[in-house]
Amino acid sequence: MNGKDCIFCKVVSGEIPSDRVYEDEDCVAFNDLHPQAPTHILVVPRIHIDSLDTVDEVQKNLVGHLLLVSAGIARNKGFSDEGYRIVINTNRDGGQTVFHLHVHLLAGRPFVFPPG
Repeated sequence: MNGKDCIFCKVVSGEIPSDRVYEDEDCVAFNDLHPQAPTHILVVPRIHIDSLDTVDEVQKNLVGHLLLVSAGIARNKGFSDEGYRIVINTNRDGGQTVFHLHVHLLAGRPFVFPPG
């Protein structure tokens, strides 16, 4: 899929509205429309990257930024002490349904391991 057909690219551009909780020059974070926990936020890079599997050396700082932003949101929303889960689904068998790299930030309930 290319960026022009990507639902998350449309969210990032504002073509599709979202309930944004954070944004900067590199990413946008918004509440998931189909939450899997009381708090379920997606952190999405502004540039289109299909999946974690396609990230290259040039984009490694961006991936780190997505994780740091996720942790910052957890602290700012007050659930970092209780805990939260960060998930990056990669490709079909990994559970990825939107092929634009994104981080799931889940919180507000206990999580079990192993997931799925």
